[in-house]
Amino acid sequence: MSPPLVASPLRLLPFHAISLDTGRTGGRTVARALARPYRSVTDRLRSWERRGRLLRDPEPAVYVHEYTTSGITVRGVVGAMDLSRRAADDGARAVLPHEGVHTDQARELAERMYEMQVNPAPILMVHRARPATRAAVYRAMAAEPWQTFEDHDHQRHRIWAVRDPEALAQLQQSLSDTRAVIADGHHRYDAYLRLQESHPGTAWDRGLAMLVDQDDTPLFLGAIHRLLRGTSMDDVRRAVETSRGLVWSEVGETDAVAALGPGALVATDGRRWAVATFTGASVEAPTCRAAVEVLHHDIVPRLDPAPTSTEYGHRVDVVLRRAEPGRAVAVLLPAPGFDVVHRIVAEQGLLPEKATSFQPKPTTGVIMRSVADG
Repeated sequence: MSPPLVASPLRLLPFHAISLDTGRTGGRTVARALARPYRSVTDRLRSWERRGRLLRDPEPAVYVHEYTTSGITVRGVVGAMDLSRRAADDGARAVLPHEGVHTDQARELAERMYEMQVNPAPILMVHRARPATRAAVYRAMAAEPWQTFEDHDHQRHRIWAVRDPEALAQLQQSLSDTRAVIADGHHRYDAYLRLQESHPGTAWDRGLAMLVDQDDTPLFLGAIHRLLRGTSMDDVRRAVETSRGLVWSEVGETDAVAALGPGALVATDGRRWAVATFTGASVEAPTCRAAVEVLHHDIVPRLDPAPTSTEYGHRVDVVLRRAEPGRAVAVLLPAPGFDVVHRIVAEQGLLPEKATSFQPKPTTGVIMRSVADG
């Protein structure tokens, strides 16, 4: 199902950030802090605060969070996103989910978050920022950071706190017509909305979010490949050949891998290799259909017999090792570009499950929000 729609304007409001001790952020410490029983999490965090293992910002702020891992630097604005208004129509949407959610998983997350009284990590959202937004971020970075450290997972962080009323007003104004795509955290976003609907007029009217400028410090979009069990190469060939606008070509492994890109996906059982190309897509036309859409909307529904299961993998070598002639076909997909994702969701569409992998994500525990603090 698709989550409800938060209405424009997008508002990222000040809150009291809490963060684990810099030497313990990441790794098992976060898991221990946020583990069962969830009703004890708030008391556990307060105990850690008394022992100096948790930092609580005494003044509310909107934060600029910059993190660097594996040579990639990402920077975003972190605030308590206003969830209290629902969009009456598509044009009024401020937040654009690109994947559906599983109802049971979202409900469980909402129950867990309510028991913890904590937003343990911001959902990650992406947009192309206006110059005014980028200027507001750069002005915040001209001051001394609130925090600078390297965490347990060797991710480096710099965090600036924006508290000045005029600076906050300018930032909010610059975000007024933003339409942000959710990069990571669809189920948490749905959980936010469930909690807001159950507790309107309370601190649950807000949920922790980080907004990244894809033109300034872009997130990397990786592909998530598929393994179709209970399927053969001939099954896939017949499905492709009966799909309008698709062309099946059996080639060697080297040529197949070289062909992978916008407008082409690759199928193999480890012995045979083939390329399925589709029309209306090229390197010069980056807003073509996403290959993952073609696979799940055009090819998979035509497979006879249907796959017994679908497995997902971020690494090509892992998926290829599981391919088996007559029993399992690996499908290699190109990563969709951000403009493709944005176009699809802006047209009120959803991509298939596990269509994108936005990386890198910030370490959990660096910025959290205690709902008890408002």
